[in-house]
Parts: sequence; structure tokens; C-alpha cells
Amino acid sequence: MSEEKTVAERPVPRPNTYVNTQPFWDGAKEGKFMLQYCTDTDQFQFHPRPVSIFTGSRNLEWREVSGKGTIYATTVIRVPGPGIKDRIPLMAATVELDEGVRVIANILDAEPDDIKIGDKVELVWDTLDDGVPYPAFKLV
Repeated sequence: MSEEKTVAERPVPRPNTYVNTQPFWDGAKEGKFMLQYCTDTDQFQFHPRPVSIFTGSRNLEWREVSGKGTIYATTVIRVPGPGIKDRIPLMAATVELDEGVRVIANILDAEPDDIKIGDKVELVWDTLDDGVPYPAFKLV
């Protein structure tokens, strides 16, 4: 009989599958939110890619971002439980960082009715399996 994974299990994504993402993971371990930066256009990009989305060049480096932003879009995901009252709400949002990049992340320590488009958020760290830190946000 095969073992079923529970929703609570969140395996760590494998770094460096298509793009060298090790700087992201190293930064997370140090509490730094690192994103790719195009040195030709002075703009951040997300998700990591092998080339700049702005120029197609490989003139990219990893830089720390502030972790401050605004909720651009939001949704509530209901994690199944044994009964409807047992369903755990998971708040997810597209956050537009002050640096101009949009990322999708969880919003922690908030109820579904607390989260509105335009709300200010700041970076907090959630933990994946094996204690690996992963960026999330909280309302400010």
C-alpha cells in the first residue's frame, strides 16, 4: 500500500533544476529575500530565469529586496478536512514588492476577511519541511 502525503507536508523544491537558484536558498537561510536583478535595465525579475526578461542577456545578479509590498490580488484556499468546519483556510496573495516585482506567497497570521487588495505587507519567514525557510508575508 502506498503512503499518501498530507496537505501539511511541503517538500523543499530542488534548487538548480533549470536555473542556479542557490543564491535564493542561501539568502533565505540568512533571512534575506534574494531575487534576480537585471544589471542592464536596473530591474528585478521573478521567477528566476537563465536570461533577463527585459533584454534576453545573461547580465543577471542576485540582490536582496526589502520584503515590503502591497497586496495586488488575494484568494483563500480551503484545505480539506473531515468536515466543512474543519477546513483550514490558507490565505494566498500576489504581492507587488516595493521594488516592482510581483510574487505569490502565503499571508500568515490573518483571517480571510482581514486581507484586502491594497493592504501593506512585510516579509516574514515560513518553514518548509526540514526547517527550510521560505518567504511569506504578514499584514502591517
